[in-house]
Amino acid sequence: MSLRSGAQQRSTDLDGAYRLGVDVGGTHTDLVLVDGSGGMRVEKVPSTPGNPSIAVLEGIGRLIESGIAPDTIGFFGHGTTVTTNALLEMKGARAGLLINDGFRAVQEVQTGAREANQFDLRFRRPAPLVPQSRTAEIPGRIDYRGREIEPLDEDAVERAARALRQKGAESFAVCFLFSFVNPAHERRAGEIVRGVVPEANVSLSSDVLPRIREWPRLSACLIDAYLAPVLTRYVADLDAGLDARGIATRSRFLMQSNGGVMPLSAAGGKGRTVHTLLSGPAAGVKACAYVLGERQGRSRLIAMDMGGTSCDIAFIEDGVPLEATEGTVAERKLDVPALDIATISAGGGTVARVNAASHLTVGPDSAGAEPGPACYGLGGDRPTVTDADLVSGFLNPDYLLGGATALDAEAAERAIETGIARPMGLSTREAASGIVRLINARMADEIRVQAAKKVVDPAAASLVAFGGAGPVHAAMVADELGIRRVLVPPRPGAFSALGLLCSDVVHDYIRSEIVALGTLDAERAEGLFRALEEQAKRELAEEGLGGSERQFVRELDLRYAGQGYEIRTPLDGLAWSPVADTGIAQARERFHALHLRLHGHSAPDSTIEAVSFRLRVAVPVPRPALVDCGAAAGPGAKAENVRSVTFDGRMQMEAPVRGRGDIGDEPMAGPLIVEQADATTVVPPGWSAHRDRFGNIVLEAE
Repeated sequence: MSLRSGAQQRSTDLDGAYRLGVDVGGTHTDLVLVDGSGGMRVEKVPSTPGNPSIAVLEGIGRLIESGIAPDTIGFFGHGTTVTTNALLEMKGARAGLLINDGFRAVQEVQTGAREANQFDLRFRRPAPLVPQSRTAEIPGRIDYRGREIEPLDEDAVERAARALRQKGAESFAVCFLFSFVNPAHERRAGEIVRGVVPEANVSLSSDVLPRIREWPRLSACLIDAYLAPVLTRYVADLDAGLDARGIATRSRFLMQSNGGVMPLSAAGGKGRTVHTLLSGPAAGVKACAYVLGERQGRSRLIAMDMGGTSCDIAFIEDGVPLEATEGTVAERKLDVPALDIATISAGGGTVARVNAASHLTVGPDSAGAEPGPACYGLGGDRPTVTDADLVSGFLNPDYLLGGATALDAEAAERAIETGIARPMGLSTREAASGIVRLINARMADEIRVQAAKKVVDPAAASLVAFGGAGPVHAAMVADELGIRRVLVPPRPGAFSALGLLCSDVVHDYIRSEIVALGTLDAERAEGLFRALEEQAKRELAEEGLGGSERQFVRELDLRYAGQGYEIRTPLDGLAWSPVADTGIAQARERFHALHLRLHGHSAPDSTIEAVSFRLRVAVPVPRPALVDCGAAAGPGAKAENVRSVTFDGRMQMEAPVRGRGDIGDEPMAGPLIVEQADATTVVPPGWSAHRDRFGNIVLEAE
């Protein structure tokens, strides 16, 4: 399925305005344009790491040049890795920190525990985002009940702001004790800082993460202050670029880590920056959940998004992605609601090498978009996974991106021969096969570990492969895990961009207040939730969504008294809106059941504590009416009918090469190569492939 082009396209307008999703990856930037009848068009352009908006606007320019009128694009959704990359590369803003008098060492002490490998003798924490030289202690205290026991020293705040500005601070983090109960001191300090440095960003921990536990709250606030100027500048550049190209719609949205989107106008403010750290990976998971889970009714799915630099793994149950409220990003503590996504350095551009012990290793570094794998012919000379796929026969050197880009097979062989085969005494194909098998084993191991943590049986699930490299490796990864079914959606190479069109506007709110569930007053609980709802309504109004349909979802963080962790307990279906005494009793039973499922035991006679009250507001965004595009993107005029492939580096096999449109209802046995413009699907021996009624390629183990 594809869009018609030129004057014919514009004359019909295809039943209404277009919806555009743009996903920035490490190697390519993907654009998916969907019309009112479900027609879809895909554009892929090389990513521009220095300024990702350049690639985004270049792709939009291509659409406009093909005849798409810019004023007919009525929705723009964007997934970005801008904040993630800035954190990984330590290229955020120069930030200053205001903290309570006597507590400047919190960033160094953290929780006092090592959260990495306990046996790693070379363990080092990452460098502080804000050094002690830009940390200022401020007199003033709020106690754990929210009462002021020492007034805020406003003169000290003003002096600190001036001093930190002199040291180059362009962003400020303000984190005071117990501000999640009473944010008055933080808010007043923020007002003073803005008065002294009006152009600076100010991040308040009571906005970023108003919940208990000092270090996670401080860490989130520091990350927000460090990255907010980066995101603000990027969004401003992107907004201006959209305006310059005539994209008139104000429905411009940015993907968040929780799988929802927020207006571009809200990005970078009120502590929202920390909600974009998994913006890119979340889009693909949402596409998987919506297209294969919600629309197609598949209950157990494992999403495997393998792109140019990394592989993202997530689990979906009954159309709903699993979520987490605690985690780390780039070794930084970040306890905000997010889809539970594990990311490993396993992409097409991941670099292979022989280490000092003469062992083959793959990653963690990537050739990225510049210079890219050796076979791209852009100056790269290190062997990568894509080079190994090409040497193994899985990829067609004349059909990358539908023939728009040719691959240099000789350069790939040369890189593998020089970097791997010769040092290890192997043939080039054996070395390439070793790279493929090692990267497959890494992905399988990560899925196995994550499944164990989430009490999921991989063998009972279907593996959904997308991203430019996912369908190449998926069946081989599934073999390692005992998974017998792999699903390749119709547009796997641009599936994440499609996910941006399948996501509602979602905001999360939290308020910590510890109380025994048995003594929780229904009226008090209702008051806390109502306060969060009013906050959500105010912020939606500020974003221009005040009159939109909305849905509120209530949750509690519960624990047994004395535990140091909580379980996020959904309250849907219970008497919690408004709160009733029967609902409190029902929540108790639900918590026992969740604890039993997650930890293998429960304690029905123990006291349960409510620690935090959570609210999620969702504003529905119209979803695209997707139609079958399984026949799209055949192999092209120059594609071979048969290609020599190897799965072990020794035995050569003749694999038929087919276009996606050639795959029908009847299973076709492997070895088999299925080509389309945005991805290649490899069907190993012992597997078969057919197309289902939704347009997915279904790979099944015999």
